[in-house]
Amino acid sequence: MAARANGEKPGTAGNGTSGQDTGGQNTPGQDTSGQTPIGQTPTGQKRRVGRPRRIEPEAIVDVARRILQEEGVVALSMRRVAKEVGATPMALYHHVRDKDELLMLTLAGTAATLPRPELPADPRDRLLAVALHMHGILRELPWVVEVLSLGDLSDKGAMWMVDEIIGAGVACGLSPVEAAHAYRTVWHCVYGDLAFRNAMTRRAEEPDRKRYFPDTLTEADTADLPHVAPLASRWAELRETYDFARQLGAVVDGLLGRATRPTPSHPRADTP
Repeated sequence: MAARANGEKPGTAGNGTSGQDTGGQNTPGQDTSGQTPIGQTPTGQKRRVGRPRRIEPEAIVDVARRILQEEGVVALSMRRVAKEVGATPMALYHHVRDKDELLMLTLAGTAATLPRPELPADPRDRLLAVALHMHGILRELPWVVEVLSLGDLSDKGAMWMVDEIIGAGVACGLSPVEAAHAYRTVWHCVYGDLAFRNAMTRRAEEPDRKRYFPDTLTEADTADLPHVAPLASRWAELRETYDFARQLGAVVDGLLGRATRPTPSHPRADTP
């Protein structure tokens, strides 16, 4: 208040010289501690806040897919992908909302890269052909099986297979609801076989691992397990000779056998 009353500029009171810097007093815009004020550079200019660096979507997808292929879903994280594309996690969140969206982006377009097979006209045969096609392509893409196991993620481009299976079921006499349930049963068969195969592949990479089944079964177990125990010594052989296509065909015939109206004639499940 004294400085203003004497007509002096703030910060020059008591120096006898109006408007001059004495070196010992503060000038407007300076912190009393001598430090640069927040939001300004050492020269007094405001610091520019830049936009987050753009990350190419292809780079994000490529890194995520590689992690999934090599290490699986559990190894994938936003932080891991951000680090490998040379960005911060916050910068990645400007492009991808969360891990689920990252998985969806990675799945998107996968099915479109694979050719569709020519399908038979008979609806039963078409249903089985689509299911086996689904099984075949997913067998080559174990990381996709792991992502799909999460339950609510899918590649929209692959939904034609679901539509074909349901449509074939309806053409065979199932109601739309029955056909949708039949599809779910078929998918469980496909997924179950693939999950087991993938697990066995991982197990085979550990040759020193102790096996528990069927090695733990002996003749002493025959009384309690009269059907399984005698087959224990042949379990590996049974696994190798398992014909998924034939067994799935039997499942399809059982599902279609519940149709409420006559179904078109078709070959038996074990017919080549």
